[in-house]
Amino acid sequence: MERIIRQKSTGKRSIVLWLLLMACCFYTPFLSAQNPTKPNLNIVFIGNSITQGSGLADHKTMAPPVFAVGFLKQQAQIGEVNFSNQGISGFTTVDFLPGKRSLNQTEEAARGFGNPNAQLIFSVDLGTNDSAVKGPNGAPVSPESYYQNLKAIADQLLHDFPKCKIIIHHPLWYSPNTYNRSKYLAEGLKRLQSYFPEIHSLVKSYAETNPKQVFLGDKKGFHLFKKHHEQWMQHENGQQGIFYLHPNEQGAQKLGVLWGKAIAKVVEK
Repeated sequence: MERIIRQKSTGKRSIVLWLLLMACCFYTPFLSAQNPTKPNLNIVFIGNSITQGSGLADHKTMAPPVFAVGFLKQQAQIGEVNFSNQGISGFTTVDFLPGKRSLNQTEEAARGFGNPNAQLIFSVDLGTNDSAVKGPNGAPVSPESYYQNLKAIADQLLHDFPKCKIIIHHPLWYSPNTYNRSKYLAEGLKRLQSYFPEIHSLVKSYAETNPKQVFLGDKKGFHLFKKHHEQWMQHENGQQGIFYLHPNEQGAQKLGVLWGKAIAKVVEK
């Protein structure tokens, strides 16, 4: 009798274990569908003084990349976010060409993240100094050369980091009387806007050669900062009066959120 009871008990446990196993098999994919693994991000910001946070009280805590990352960390669909700000004041696409020290440092930063398995993203905002009439290295850079320079930079990054994603933002508006140590003025502002279709064309070309790797970033900033420049940009003394070129603290936050939204959109794809 005792043996029979033991056999029945063992049989019941087997049935219960079998039911639990089946439940797990059904429930696990359900959980995976409802709660996919959040992507972790390593972001390297490439740019000039605007990216660097020039003129701000503390660029380490107030530059646009800081606010971009702050926005991304608040997004439920994104995991851990680490970043490196490689913005350098006065730099152009010429300064970031392959073989130049600045691009080598940028790549070193990309390799230096603690989590090498996170999605690597390069956020690029170059063109302001390229557009100048005189002063920055290589300026004035023609639209055709701007395209070729951006392509050379992107090609190098894609070669060295085959799984990376590159996001290219439209450069910001600046006032047509901008003239500090470098000369920009209305001629430079016009040239700056001629870069926009070059960015679009470059991104489109990569859609065929490197699908889902090179993306158009923020394009709203130019018009928003033109409209709100007195509120969002530093009032700087220049050779032709007060000019507007760099975001102030409020502007840095606004720009950072714009970049953050553009990056989040790419991560979702």
